[in-house]
Amino acid sequence: MSRLVTIDSQYVAPQLAAAYLREENGEVAFIETNTTHAAPLLLKALSDAGLSTDAVKFIIVTHVHLDHAGGTGALLKHCPNATVLAHPRAARHLIDPSRLVASARQVYGAEVFDALYGAIEPIDAKRVKALEDGSVETLGGAKLHFIHTRGHANHHFVIHDEAQNVVFTGDTFGLVYPALQAHGRFAFPSTSPTDFDGPAAIESVKRVMAMKPKAVALTHFGLFEDVDAIGAQLIEWLEFSLKLFEEGKKSGDEQGTLEQAFRWKLENELLKRLPFKPTADQQKLINFDLELNSQGLAFAAVKARGN
Repeated sequence: MSRLVTIDSQYVAPQLAAAYLREENGEVAFIETNTTHAAPLLLKALSDAGLSTDAVKFIIVTHVHLDHAGGTGALLKHCPNATVLAHPRAARHLIDPSRLVASARQVYGAEVFDALYGAIEPIDAKRVKALEDGSVETLGGAKLHFIHTRGHANHHFVIHDEAQNVVFTGDTFGLVYPALQAHGRFAFPSTSPTDFDGPAAIESVKRVMAMKPKAVALTHFGLFEDVDAIGAQLIEWLEFSLKLFEEGKKSGDEQGTLEQAFRWKLENELLKRLPFKPTADQQKLINFDLELNSQGLAFAAVKARGN
């Protein structure tokens, strides 16, 4: 059997962060793990599919931001035959997450961190495989191609599933929240701290489009077939973000000031592009990423000055 199941990780809000269960001829891969709190949801999806934890061959994370990889250790301990597949720069943080956790706790505070992410468990290095750009792994005979994609994070890859002709994009191919799609496709990128690189992000979007997939499987959120339409929107947004970055780099303003300015400009641009007036719940969803994106652009602009 060949199947692909989208799992709502119930992170912050419904249909905000997905994980995927991919089965081919009795072998299983999980793509993305979300947080420790999501592990029971992934295991339930496996059980609902009539599959055992022994069948899990791979647990794959596109990068180690905690809404993508925070639950890897918690999930892995239930999957005795699984190997974790990760970017070489991500693998070391899975094996020893202490720096990642310390940084996130400083940003969020201990109470919010625990509520969002739970305990981040280290993983035995013997169960982690780092994959170089262009690596290929097989799942039940189906080839999975791993392509490094910088821009959102320096330790990011996407996975091209040759048999399904689907690309699992992590954050490389932006955010397409179902709650914002009722009046037409609406996609925008994630430029969150700390590795945003505008030209690299645009190149990575183009690289995904050049694969000509039947569909893209976005972590945020779901499976979409209008790949070129999404890609075109993302490139426009990233070009706008790159202009803000260049303005911020030249301005000399401190990071906090830039964050406020970018937040205002991003929201104005978003509301111009959004084909409807958002409800309070939709605005709350939008605000979640406006904050992260403005922080990422401001951080990158200050860092690029080299002072």
